[in-house]
Amino acid sequence: MVPHVTPFKQNGEVDEESLRQCVTFWIENKIGGLVPCGSNGEAPYLSIEDRNRVVKIVVDQANGKVPVIAGTGSLSTEDTIRLTKAAKDIGADAALIVTPFFFRLSDRELVEHYTAIARSVDMPMLLYNVPKFTGFNLEPRVVAELARLDNVVGIKDSGGSLGQIAEIIRLVGNRISVLAGTGDLIYPTLMLGGKGAIVAIANAAPRQCSEVHEAFLKGDYERAKDLQLKLLPLNDVLTKKYGVVACKEALSIMRKPAGFPKSPLSALREEARTEIRKVLADLDLI
Repeated sequence: MVPHVTPFKQNGEVDEESLRQCVTFWIENKIGGLVPCGSNGEAPYLSIEDRNRVVKIVVDQANGKVPVIAGTGSLSTEDTIRLTKAAKDIGADAALIVTPFFFRLSDRELVEHYTAIARSVDMPMLLYNVPKFTGFNLEPRVVAELARLDNVVGIKDSGGSLGQIAEIIRLVGNRISVLAGTGDLIYPTLMLGGKGAIVAIANAAPRQCSEVHEAFLKGDYERAKDLQLKLLPLNDVLTKKYGVVACKEALSIMRKPAGFPKSPLSALREEARTEIRKVLADLDLI
């Protein structure tokens, strides 16, 4: 699944037509699901109204062809519940809920936060762990406790640690789906018993990411491994080196209408674009 960008106009407004075109591109290239308003969607910079609007556009454009998992996590429990209720009403299939950022929360506070959301909204929920943005880790023991909630159905772990993903799988078994959150761990996560991935590189390489999963399901592990290895340079340049804006730069280089970054984020320098262009060319994406 693709945690996709949100195209903006130069004045910061959501570019609806560009977003619709991108959704069509991802669906046509075999993506298994759409995840609006996550980190790559620059959700922390969007108003509640704009977040709801983005989800509504994506649900409408997807038109039931693939599931839509709306990013509804926010700083407070109250706002997260409000966003999750809105996503359900709009027609999203599930919610991806990041750990609240800014303050470092205790295990107890995290359990209470997610429990309150689960009790308030009857909707499938995926936990979202991304320590590089939130400043702390959602520990496997907490994931295991939250997996007991009926509507917690999965976790996207973007910590980049295969050891942690393995420990989560060991603790939760088949109660929830464990999904890779970084593009370098799609195949290893599947081999450990994970169910899929929600990865930034799927913005630019949706077909290639989906083919890793497809090959794995067919039992063609050698092909899945080879496809994974070919994606490593793209993951390095888009997520490890240049971050959120790089996905938009990659799509723009591919002549897709990714739009402008939302201020205070800004476009990358030409040397970065040159590096991204080379990686895309090596993967035959341009």
